[in-house]
Amino acid sequence: MKDQEIVFTVMSMADYTEVYALWDGMPGIGLSNADSPDAIARYLEHNPGMSYTARKSGRLVGAVLCGHDGRRGYLQHLAVAPDARHKGIGRELVDRCLNALAAEGITRCHIFVYTDNETGLGFWETAGWFRRGNLMIMSHDM
Repeated sequence: MKDQEIVFTVMSMADYTEVYALWDGMPGIGLSNADSPDAIARYLEHNPGMSYTARKSGRLVGAVLCGHDGRRGYLQHLAVAPDARHKGIGRELVDRCLNALAAEGITRCHIFVYTDNETGLGFWETAGWFRRGNLMIMSHDM
């Protein structure tokens, strides 16, 4: 952003309340028990230095979770505040995540996007990501 600098930092639990509020108000992001403070703390501890936030004048305007399983990377809950979009913040958050994954030797990254999230699908396709029509995600709650 040209008018005021965006500050990108590694996400920590000190960011949790603001990050959760951003995610909670964002169409296209589904939250669950996996997004509780304890679960996010475990995720950040398991994937240190891979998730990021973006702030403008101290206000949180973007966030993304990033991690890997040793083989593949995963981005989750990328969100940019509506009034901060189209300024490169989402792309910068993604680039930082992909660089962190590459530094760990991860060569492919996946995302999960709701099929009716046209805004999200448009962002990811414009950023060079491709749809995988040959896979279906399946889940099991425990």
